[in-house]
Amino acid sequence: MPRDARRRAECRGKGASDFSLFWVGLATLLIASPCWSGPADSAAADASAPEASGGQAATPGRGLWNWFNPATAPFIPVPEIATDPNGGTTIGILPTWLRTDENHQIRRIIAPDFLRNPYFGLGFHARMYSYPSEDEQWSLLAGAKQRVEREFDAEYQIGRSREERWSFTGSLIYDRDGTPRFYGIGNESPQSAQTNFTNEQTLAQAQIGLNLNRAWQLLYTGRVRLVDLLPGTLPGIASFETRFGSTEGVGTTREVLNRLSIVLDTRDDLTVPSRGQKWVVYAGVASRHGVLNDSLYSEAGVDGRGFVPITRRTILAAHLALRYLPTENDPPFWALSSLGGGRSVLGGEQPLRGFGAGRFYDRNSFSSSVELRQTALVFNAFSTHIELEVAPFVDAGRVFSNSHTSPIAQLHKVGGLAFRAIARPFVVGYVDIGYGSEGAAVFSGVNYLF
Repeated sequence: MPRDARRRAECRGKGASDFSLFWVGLATLLIASPCWSGPADSAAADASAPEASGGQAATPGRGLWNWFNPATAPFIPVPEIATDPNGGTTIGILPTWLRTDENHQIRRIIAPDFLRNPYFGLGFHARMYSYPSEDEQWSLLAGAKQRVEREFDAEYQIGRSREERWSFTGSLIYDRDGTPRFYGIGNESPQSAQTNFTNEQTLAQAQIGLNLNRAWQLLYTGRVRLVDLLPGTLPGIASFETRFGSTEGVGTTREVLNRLSIVLDTRDDLTVPSRGQKWVVYAGVASRHGVLNDSLYSEAGVDGRGFVPITRRTILAAHLALRYLPTENDPPFWALSSLGGGRSVLGGEQPLRGFGAGRFYDRNSFSSSVELRQTALVFNAFSTHIELEVAPFVDAGRVFSNSHTSPIAQLHKVGGLAFRAIARPFVVGYVDIGYGSEGAAVFSGVNYLF
């Protein structure tokens, strides 16, 4: 499922992160749910799913209770409390409508919200996620707050299962984000150097895949991105340009990226994998105009993830990413490799879940993560089948400027615990809590991190 917001195309996030709290919030409704089970009762839960999901509650609700009973609610009024290391605590309400098919699988989600952020005031988002088939998906998101922030995100995917010769993903994004931070360049950039800027991005991206078979793919990515770095607006934090000046990328920059990737994917499921692996080896060139004119940088890297079943309900998941910029021509800092936050973007930001997004920048980067994903609860609610997963995790990574530097020396390390709510076959929502050398951080979103 497309994220957030910047998740797949590098500038999504806030809207989908808030929405994911709906899925993790299902856990708080277990006491009220008429049909839920622990792992030991999963077979019975599976057998009873159609009956339980058909709208027949074991104990019919009455009056206002109907709105909060998972079996009878016309829509789901979910309280929204989103905490972000950079964006503060947002509170609101998230009324959500689910449409399921005859197999009780979610086919469409409509999820507007009304919220208040301490920095940007009152806000509203409209969201729609559609899953016509395993092969095709699309999403629309639009939102705004009283001050500074605006966003629009549209994405369409076809050929996800690689049954046909070609696959395609298209994205159109506009995002004005007032929360980003910048601490300088380098693996040891000090926390005391924190500054804030407003990041305004307009992006169009197309990915065209030639499917040699279901495992092997040649993937072309073309992207045009216009980025405008504006002064920061957060109280108590120095604005970016007052400390780092215009040499680090303040102003407007155009990026035209052309990237070619070789993909090997043997995972047993695209959304909720339990075994197999995915490897991507890529190289690309980004320029200010056209294909090779006035090049910003060249890039090369590898991204790998693997999944090993330990027991029927326990999966060992691992991820690593290594990115190099062999050549560069004064690119803005946002085009460099970066670590921090709770998302993994091919050829872009990599996770370090004890730090805010974009905490460390430099020319090259290494990132690794290991999770032990354990199914804790299985229950039927909202006309579908829900699994609640708990996953302790460890992240480690660094950024570095010299290509001869060891990528596994002087690593930043983070440990933490992740909570996921899964509605197979298409939907995963998460809340990840990490702790690193600068304290704790909380991230939420849709889709697995890797």
